[in-house]
Amino acid sequence: MNWAFDITLKNRKLLKSFIENLSIEELNHIPIGFNNNIIWNIAHVIVTQQLLVYNLSGLPMLIGDEMIASYRKGTKPSSDLNQAEVDFIKGLLFSTIEKTKEDYDAKIFQSYNEYTVTTKSTLSNVEEAIEFNNFHEGIHLGYILALRKSI
Repeated sequence: MNWAFDITLKNRKLLKSFIENLSIEELNHIPIGFNNNIIWNIAHVIVTQQLLVYNLSGLPMLIGDEMIASYRKGTKPSSDLNQAEVDFIKGLLFSTIEKTKEDYDAKIFQSYNEYTVTTKSTLSNVEEAIEFNNFHEGIHLGYILALRKSI
């Protein structure tokens, strides 16, 4: 699983670069034809990883219920984020993955509630969830690239 975690960390570095190289206005901007913005997509991948890996394993997530409610599938931005909120999301990019790897290596993921994702693939264990998460994050990286071109 080291390879899968390495891919996640590489993607998270790309996401971090958007936060560091775009203004707060650009991160919050929702271009015509889009339902969300760059910072929503970044927060969404953090939330989805936690839901797929921890929640479906029956374990406490590393993020709060308010964040989950704001960025889970089917949500969209309700207001612009301020710099402190963006910085908080930036901090979660790596802390959540580092802790997931630590927990995976400690073998805390003992059970998994099967879940069928929107691609109609069924996740049966935490390894599949970690691998699928990389696919999901890649989709959102693509959205972010399209959003950046539209700003």
